[in-house]
Amino acid sequence: MLAAVAFGAAGIVTAEAAPSGQGIAGIWATGSEGGRVQIYTCGAALCGKIVDATRIRANPDQRDERNPDPKLRDRRLKGLVVLHGFAGGPREWKGGPVYDPETGDGAAKAYLTLRPDGKLEVKGCKAAIFCRTKVWTRVR
Repeated sequence: MLAAVAFGAAGIVTAEAAPSGQGIAGIWATGSEGGRVQIYTCGAALCGKIVDATRIRANPDQRDERNPDPKLRDRRLKGLVVLHGFAGGPREWKGGPVYDPETGDGAAKAYLTLRPDGKLEVKGCKAAIFCRTKVWTRVR
């Protein structure tokens, strides 16, 4: 759905973080199932929440049914925080946890890297050797 990562910013996002001067805050297309994630400031860090997806357009009350924890399957997907506690910048951030409701996988540690072409690499790792990277595209 949102293809955050299958595994799984102290300070303000600076204008240097992206060619557009927007940093990484904003809406990003995840490249899977029509997913859109909004990256925003949460306290002294950056977080990301689901704002749109094909499944949400079909059913605005869509729940986190693919979560491996039965206790969490009743959470609404729209507004679900899938990136939390990222610090760093202007090109790289570290944080976590991250969660991918498309697969139900998550990771305690993840990395965000703003590429020179303006796309965002989202990499989540379980242990140091089991990592997956997705590339997101800025919507606005």
